[in-house]
Amino acid sequence: MTGRSQAISVAKMRGDLRESVDDRVAVEEPLEIRLGYEIDGERHTSSVSITMRTPGHDEDLAAGFLVSESIIRSPGDVAIIKPCNGDNTIRVELEAGVDVDLDRLQRHFYTTSSCGVCGKASLDALHAVGVEALADDTRVARDALIRLPGNLRQAQATFAETGGLHAAAAFNSYGELLIVREDVGRHNAVDKVIGALFAAGRLPATELGLMVSGRASFELMQKALVAGMPMLAAISAPSSLAVD
Repeated sequence: MTGRSQAISVAKMRGDLRESVDDRVAVEEPLEIRLGYEIDGERHTSSVSITMRTPGHDEDLAAGFLVSESIIRSPGDVAIIKPCNGDNTIRVELEAGVDVDLDRLQRHFYTTSSCGVCGKASLDALHAVGVEALADDTRVARDALIRLPGNLRQAQATFAETGGLHAAAAFNSYGELLIVREDVGRHNAVDKVIGALFAAGRLPATELGLMVSGRASFELMQKALVAGMPMLAAISAPSSLAVD
């Protein structure tokens, strides 16, 4: 096991011929995100999510998740992000004085790897807060956009091993991929990209676009909006809610 892929034995069938061969599958493990914050001078800890993800860039995933949920807004909100209790728990400690909207922390304790919306406790929680409509003056050359899927595919090292991972990338106006992240969950891959931009102090990323390896769904559009990214490019089609 390398952390992101795992060796298994499979039976390959070709007509009447059966042979056992080694293959690799994408690793899927739970990650618990815990949030430490202060209320009236007292420190509190809440478990805000358990998501199924591919190990790697867990700090980016936790930060990107909290940015997407409008819980943190700038690197100055965060005192430290660190793993705890083994490899499958990340603790995010907020600085004293950072306001925490407890209502936005009301999520089901488990979300799947496939959907970043499934864990919402209510429909009201689907609305992003503190964000504004983005300017539509971002332009990317057509040939640069056309090259994006192929470039993203070449950058997917673990997908090349397993054939079973989503990817997301931040790209510039020349179509260059600046940050690439892979995960079994499409929303996790996007959160990892947003978390990396957050850690680098590049949010809102008004000069960058977001490329995803699947469909343009509502939750990915919402994440791009919260990150200030004015363009989402997707290999597959959008949903009606994403268009809205």
